[in-house]
Amino acid sequence: MKKILMIEHYAGSPEMGMEFRPYYMAREWVKMGYNVHIIAADFSHLRIKNPEIRGDLQKEIIDGIKYHWIHTGTYNGNGAARALTMGQFAGKLWLYAKRIARRFKPDVIIASSTYPLDTYAGQRLRRFSPGSCLIHEVHDMWPATLIEMGGMSKWHPFCVAMQIGENSAYKNSDEVVSLLPLAEKYMQQHGLKPGHFTYIPNGILPEEWESPEPLPPEHEELLSRLKRRRRFIVGYFGGHALSNALDNLLETAALSAKRKGRASYVLVGDGVEKEKLQKKAEEMGLKEVYFLPKIKKQQVPSLTKWFSCTYVGAKDSTLYRFGLCMNKIFDSMMAGKPILCAITTPDNLILKNNCGIMVPSGAPDKADEDIAAWEKIPARELKKFGENGHRAAVEKYTYEKLAAQFAELFKGENNEGRTIKKDRGSDSCCRCRGPRICGPSPCCRKG
Repeated sequence: MKKILMIEHYAGSPEMGMEFRPYYMAREWVKMGYNVHIIAADFSHLRIKNPEIRGDLQKEIIDGIKYHWIHTGTYNGNGAARALTMGQFAGKLWLYAKRIARRFKPDVIIASSTYPLDTYAGQRLRRFSPGSCLIHEVHDMWPATLIEMGGMSKWHPFCVAMQIGENSAYKNSDEVVSLLPLAEKYMQQHGLKPGHFTYIPNGILPEEWESPEPLPPEHEELLSRLKRRRRFIVGYFGGHALSNALDNLLETAALSAKRKGRASYVLVGDGVEKEKLQKKAEEMGLKEVYFLPKIKKQQVPSLTKWFSCTYVGAKDSTLYRFGLCMNKIFDSMMAGKPILCAITTPDNLILKNNCGIMVPSGAPDKADEDIAAWEKIPARELKKFGENGHRAAVEKYTYEKLAAQFAELFKGENNEGRTIKKDRGSDSCCRCRGPRICGPSPCCRKG
């Protein structure tokens, strides 16, 4: 049975909360017969519930997946305390690499934390695991995200460290998996060898849509009231942060009110900008903008069924030249709802699947024009967008299919037939991976 070892600082589960992708992928691999281990930190700001552990590498089995927890500190926000936990997690993994390699004997190592520093532990684990391959999975483009979206200087010591780590990951991994479809050229400029890039996006679980949890009474009451008034409900669900540019959605709502349209705007979620947005909506006199508390992931299907369309937006940023990988896009597709995407990007996921409309970032007038058009067209025509999205979600973006695509890399060849796994076994040095001519290579560590 082939052993998969995934390093993912923030890995969660349905009970604990985000991040969900590592769990979804690993659960499918377990079904396929793989022995899957995940190493994660015991604290994540993304989780609803964090595990309580007594020591490093404490084991917990969740749906056949073997989780191993590394103790790190706690933190609030994105300051120095969070950066310290990154160093703790990556540093401890590097120190424990030989012990982990001996215990787990992984065939495939996946370095998948948001930040690229886990590549050093991944490379060290590969060194102590003869015949294994290392896959680096990219969720967010660090440090590009910090610089282009967060406004940090590229010469900030933290960004410099991330850049060095990113370059090392691209240069030294056997394969790079990216959630962003258009990142290959950038990665090659930073050390990735041509032909070692695979795009595997986020996805959906159909079973979560078969028996969803009901909405809280507050949400149900408001949405049913809007439906009785025959309002066209533009729905947003997710974080209320600067990066989501929800102030643009308020500007769109103001234009809708000015033309006396029948659109109502419902924003579901939480975040640092929510209070400011509520205050701004009140100051603008927006009577058809409503804010609701965040809900559980299992309640998203119950929420989206009320929407006439869903909204996805973001600040205008060069970062989106790499494409989009937002979970809410795939959830909207599965919900069968037309998507209004207000992001400037060359990515054509929505247009390619003909499941919505794209407008530039920071163009509320364009968004309002499309909403006005959608308000007027027959329901059956609008429904076609949603049907296209749902069909694409089921045919292309289920985690069962995505995990199978990922698993092609475990076999030594990816789905395009490119060999990625180098057999380093007994004929290579466990440290520098150079050839052994007679006995251990001079730089090879014994044991």
